[in-house]
Amino acid sequence: MFKILKKEGEAKRGEFTTVHGTIQTPVFMNVGTVAAIKGAVSSLDLKDINTQVELCNTYHLHLRPTDAVVKKMGGLHKFMNWDRPILTDSGGFQVFSLAKLRKIKEEGVYFNSHIDGRKIFMGPEQSMQIQSNLASTIAMAFDECPPHPATREYMQDSVDRTTRWLIRCKDEMNRLNSLDDTINKHQMLFGINQGGTFADIRQEHAKVISDLDLDGYAIGGLAVGESHEQMYETIENTVPFLPKDKPVYLMGVGTPANILEAVDRGVDFFDCVYPSRNGRHGQAYTNHGKINIKNACYELDDRPLDEGCQCPACKNFSRAYIRHLVKANEMLGMRLIVLHNLYFYNTMMEEIRNSLDKGEFKMYKKEKLSKINGGQL
Repeated sequence: MFKILKKEGEAKRGEFTTVHGTIQTPVFMNVGTVAAIKGAVSSLDLKDINTQVELCNTYHLHLRPTDAVVKKMGGLHKFMNWDRPILTDSGGFQVFSLAKLRKIKEEGVYFNSHIDGRKIFMGPEQSMQIQSNLASTIAMAFDECPPHPATREYMQDSVDRTTRWLIRCKDEMNRLNSLDDTINKHQMLFGINQGGTFADIRQEHAKVISDLDLDGYAIGGLAVGESHEQMYETIENTVPFLPKDKPVYLMGVGTPANILEAVDRGVDFFDCVYPSRNGRHGQAYTNHGKINIKNACYELDDRPLDEGCQCPACKNFSRAYIRHLVKANEMLGMRLIVLHNLYFYNTMMEEIRNSLDKGEFKMYKKEKLSKINGGQL
C-alpha cells in the first residue's frame, strides 16, 4: 500500500494506495472538522486547489449530525460530495481537550458533550463503530492524549492504556470490515504513538505498536505546548523505531517551517488548522512570510496576497480589496484568504515532492525557510 519512490536522508517521497485513490506523499491534509472547511470552502473548491486528502473529526460528527445520519446518507464521501481519500480523527484529542467533565476508565472515557452537556461514552469499539459509519478511507485509533507536561508515571500508565485500546481498535475494525452493511469494507487503521517528550517511552511504544502491523502510524501528543526543538528531537527519537514500509503521520502540525523540518526527519502525513484558522482572522501565508491583511499598509496595495500564486484569490483580487472585505466583516474576505492559505500549503507539499524527485530537497528546504523567514511584504 505504501511505496517509497525516493529518499534523501530520512526524507521520503512515496505513494500510498487506498480504495479512494493514491495519495502522493509527503502530503498535507486539509482540515474539514465537521465535513466542511471553516471559511465557506466546499469540496469542489478543494479540488480546484489540489487537495489530496480531507480530514474530518469523529467526535464532532458523532455529536452532529450524528454518524447514524451520515451512514444513512451513504457515508462521508457521498454526504459531502468528495471522492478522494478522507482521514477521520478518532475523537480522542477532542474528548480530552473539549470535555470539561470526563472520567477515564479501562473501558473508555465518560464525558459531557461540549455542545449541550449530555453524557456520552466513547471507547475503542465505539470510536471504530462511529468511523465505520462515517466510512472514511483511514480511521485513527482511539487513544488518550496525555497533558503536557505530565509526570513519567502518568505518561507510562497512559501509554500502556493506549496500547491496550489500540489492540481493541484493531479487533473491532476487523470485525466491522467483515459485516455486510459496512459501507467501506477496506477502511484502514492508523495507530498512534504517544509518550510526550520522554524518548524511551516513545521508542518502546513505537516498537510495541509496530508489531501490530497496522496500515500506518501517527505521532501524537505534540504541538501541545512543548518547544519546536523538543518536537523535532521527539520526531528524531521516534521515527527510526516505526516500520520503514508504513507512512508516518505527525498529528496537528503545523507551520510551514514545522512541516519542512518534519519531512526532513521522515514524516509523510500532516494536518493542521493553521491555514484555515489564521485565514479567518486575516492572516495570509506567503513565500515571504505571513502577513496580516488588516494592517493599514495594505489599504492601497494593488498586488495579490502572494505574487506568482495561482490560487483563486491571487489570480483575481488585490490585497486592498481583500483587506476591505475583511475589515467590513464580509464572508468573502475570509473565504478568499482561507482558499489562498490552503493552496499555499498544498502547493508547498507539491514543491517538496518535486524536490525529492530531483534529489534537491535539502536545497529546497534551505531556500524555502530563508524566504518564509525573510520578513513580510
